[in-house]
Amino acid sequence: MESPDVKHISESFIQPQNASEESKKPFYLAASDLAMLSVHYIQKGLLFRKPPEANNPNFLDTLLAKLKHSLSLALVHFYPLAGRLVTKKEQDPHLYLVYVDCSNSPGAKFIHASLDMSVSDILSPTDVPLVVQSLFDHDRAVNHDGHTTSLLTVQVTELVDGVFIGLSINHCLCDGTSYWHFFNTWSEIFRAQENNIPLSKISRPPVMERWFPDGHGPIISLPYTISDEFVDRFESPELRERMFHFSLESIAKLKSKANSECETSKISSFQALSALLWRSITRARGFPPNQETSCRLAANNRARIVPPLSPNYFGNSIHPVKSQPVKAGELLEHGLGWAAWKLHETVVNHNDKWIRGSIEAWLKSPVVYQLGRTFDPYSIMMGSGPRFDMYGNEFGMGKAVALRSGYANKFTGKVTSYPGREAGSIDLEVCLPPAAMTALESDEEFMEAASVPSYD
Repeated sequence: MESPDVKHISESFIQPQNASEESKKPFYLAASDLAMLSVHYIQKGLLFRKPPEANNPNFLDTLLAKLKHSLSLALVHFYPLAGRLVTKKEQDPHLYLVYVDCSNSPGAKFIHASLDMSVSDILSPTDVPLVVQSLFDHDRAVNHDGHTTSLLTVQVTELVDGVFIGLSINHCLCDGTSYWHFFNTWSEIFRAQENNIPLSKISRPPVMERWFPDGHGPIISLPYTISDEFVDRFESPELRERMFHFSLESIAKLKSKANSECETSKISSFQALSALLWRSITRARGFPPNQETSCRLAANNRARIVPPLSPNYFGNSIHPVKSQPVKAGELLEHGLGWAAWKLHETVVNHNDKWIRGSIEAWLKSPVVYQLGRTFDPYSIMMGSGPRFDMYGNEFGMGKAVALRSGYANKFTGKVTSYPGREAGSIDLEVCLPPAAMTALESDEEFMEAASVPSYD
């Protein structure tokens, strides 16, 4: 049986409630931002059950009005999200400059949609239903499309017994840390408004000043003449996408096992969990023993740079750090601790010297990342992070039941990590070709640690 379609009921644009002087100037992008021009938007969202007051016929109209008003207030602080990308070209000397124009734009997009499905219809299937991709704007859009489409869209989709709030944000403007910073601030403003508390200032004002290594910026010219030279439309192969839950107890066991095997106490919970995924997915893929494989982790650079950036730095300050490649046979012959120690060493070596060297090299020879070339089919990529405050975002409907993501940035071996609803637990969204997913589901080591998420 085919799923019903998401129906768009209305679309509007939301401007910041007032324009600061800063928002009238060009907003220049740093090296780590420009490198993202050809990857997808970030698409994440929260699924809420309708509260009892949803029986009131005005419930949804009131909710939409409050969401729009609080969004306009949040955009005052995060004003680039209401802008558009602009490219400025010159021939002699060569200039190819992409920046954000925050003042000549209709604003952020706000979509009201409906879907004739229940919360259970979304959450109960083994695999994430394809219809979830339609709960977000910017389906398959790459960040360069922000020249002609919004840099932020909020899509509010009413289900039979729930509401899904999905945000898609241009990845040139922010990484996961900044994405959830914005979501958290919007929720903070909404809750203050809900409780009739005048909010004179937000708890974590974003730092908008872009970071450049000494002697560089704010203008970075790309070595191109037209966008066709670097824009690539990545289409993911056929994938199954499934959520797996890891309880606090299960994660503690993995950490203890990994540290015990290595006779250390330095391996973190997430490194142990990532090692489990690396080993289990490699086994499920059935690689020959001599096939090289690696594991990438999305590392936040803010605290690693010297002097450190503010945790509230708004922009891209991440790098997908890559473990040393190892042969599949070697990875599987050794235990969990061996793989986890490889990841621990990778993280430890990701320091100020490495980060600055990487960015200096990019500035000498700028390149735009392309998903089809950046990630190989023999690796796994651990994206997002369980430390982000995702379930703290409330919009008058209590705590969200679940988190889901859109089509964006999915490929074989992509694992997206979320905090679980219970403190200390982690939910992982795993993307694999059907045959590999079936093998993973019967992998003894993996399934001993994983469980099916519960949404009661």
